[in-house]
Amino acid sequence: MYSFITLVQGIGLAYAAGLNLYAAVAVTGLAIRYGWITNVPTTLEPFGGGIVIGLALTMYVVEFVATLIPGVASAWETLHSLIRPPAAAVLAAATAWHADPVIVLVAALLGGGLAITTHTTKLGLRYAIDASPEPVTNGVANIVELALVSAVTIAIWHHPFITLGVALLVLLCLVMMVRLIWRALRQVFSGRWMPHQGLMQAPRVMERRGGSHDDEIHEH
Repeated sequence: MYSFITLVQGIGLAYAAGLNLYAAVAVTGLAIRYGWITNVPTTLEPFGGGIVIGLALTMYVVEFVATLIPGVASAWETLHSLIRPPAAAVLAAATAWHADPVIVLVAALLGGGLAITTHTTKLGLRYAIDASPEPVTNGVANIVELALVSAVTIAIWHHPFITLGVALLVLLCLVMMVRLIWRALRQVFSGRWMPHQGLMQAPRVMERRGGSHDDEIHEH
């Protein structure tokens, strides 16, 4: 049972790292350092060191600022497609390191796979948001992301099964939201988007009627 709990905790940490690796490491380190979480594996205890926390926080600040700039945000997220999933798999394996070797392997595979899903979902959302030229939307997305990463990173050590279940439900909602956003954007860019029924309908009806009347006059 302990091995299974450790597996779930490793997968939860990988989930958070797939969204934001630096935030996940920084929050984990702060939680260990200040006792917000206890009984963490010895392989994760170095995260509570000042150097690790400082480096992770520095990289998070750099990422936060970079993702406020349209264009740079998409490039940054694309680059991290090569960083977050492998790092998340390592974190999941490190969490389960003292368990059975099979559990360690499963943690790495599931953690890396889930991180790919969370990162890809975030990437699609960032691409959609980046279509907006202002930094406000990206800033709000960053804050919401930090809240989600922090909640999962800390809660996974207290209520692993509930936390992972809620996190997966949130991920499903995000996937559906990204699909809806991209579908709407495709309609707008292709010119197929039309206002809601009833909006601007009267002018269009009058225009069609006027056009028909003019055609009848020309025919006569």
